[in-house]
Amino acid sequence: MGTERFTPGNIIVTGGCGFIGSNFVRWVAKNHPQTHVTVLDALTYAGNVANIVGLPKSQVEFIHGNICDSDLLDRIVPGHDAIVNYAAESHNDNSIADPEPFIQSNIVGTYRLLEAARKYDLHYHQISTDEVYGDLALDDPGRFTPQSPYRPSSPYSASKASADMLVRAWHRTYGLKTTISNCSNNYGPYQHVEKFIPRQITNILDGIRPKLYGDGLNVRDWIHTEDHSSAVWAILTEGRIGETYLIGANGERSNLDVLRDILRMMGQPEDAFDWVRDRPGHDRRYAIDPTRLETELGWKPQHTDFESGLKQTIKWYTDNEGWWRPAKAATEAKYKEQGQ
Repeated sequence: MGTERFTPGNIIVTGGCGFIGSNFVRWVAKNHPQTHVTVLDALTYAGNVANIVGLPKSQVEFIHGNICDSDLLDRIVPGHDAIVNYAAESHNDNSIADPEPFIQSNIVGTYRLLEAARKYDLHYHQISTDEVYGDLALDDPGRFTPQSPYRPSSPYSASKASADMLVRAWHRTYGLKTTISNCSNNYGPYQHVEKFIPRQITNILDGIRPKLYGDGLNVRDWIHTEDHSSAVWAILTEGRIGETYLIGANGERSNLDVLRDILRMMGQPEDAFDWVRDRPGHDRRYAIDPTRLETELGWKPQHTDFESGLKQTIKWYTDNEGWWRPAKAATEAKYKEQGQ
């Protein structure tokens, strides 16, 4: 089993107004009301303070700021006992068009947070991605494990791989109390409309034909964001210091199958979409082996029915047009510029 249980009383969640960060904040607020959460977010285009509206102010505090600002970190980190770093630039297409923000946020930002955690003796958990491992062939029965070599394909995944290496170095060199989790593709409420599932849903709601890269056979390993949140909490509180845990829910599906599911559930013909040229360096297949997480920490996903979770997600976007509408036009304009 893991180390002696760590019970955080006052945590910093960076990127806590983003998609998976805000869902984690909501999950902690609901399931661990004794834990105070300080949300630190720069509110770039993918951060939205509306994502944490309605949470008790006595438990959740919001601070607008950048993780690269070491003076700010010196002011807010003391008095906390853990940092959970969700802050990241995360969209592959954007990283190909302009890698600079990814280097700053994902590498320099991680370095600043590690130094703050070292200075004030905090636990540090790094939210990473399965994309650091590169991809697998469609006919390969294997899955990524904590021992898989790093082979990032894009500027985004390379920046996340770099950050993971910094975390490991700070643990080994300075004895910082760190853990890392590499997760598969998340879906659920509050995800920016640039991402695959919400983009397809909102296009259909707007009467726009969805678009699909390449042959659509690229496989992603989907997990509901609530399951990701519960897994991160398990790792933070019970995981072995210095270890890496892979978070997955055995949810492999091709992009084509997911798009067809969405079209069918929204009353459209399954072929009512357009093919577009493939993304450069588009990874073929991701697949996570969560055995260590399940056997060491006893974690299990709750949202194991993908179709049910997808229906709930479609309903959320249908019911919350006021949330996604402000970002939609700019997102589609950017895709149009890129020919996608």
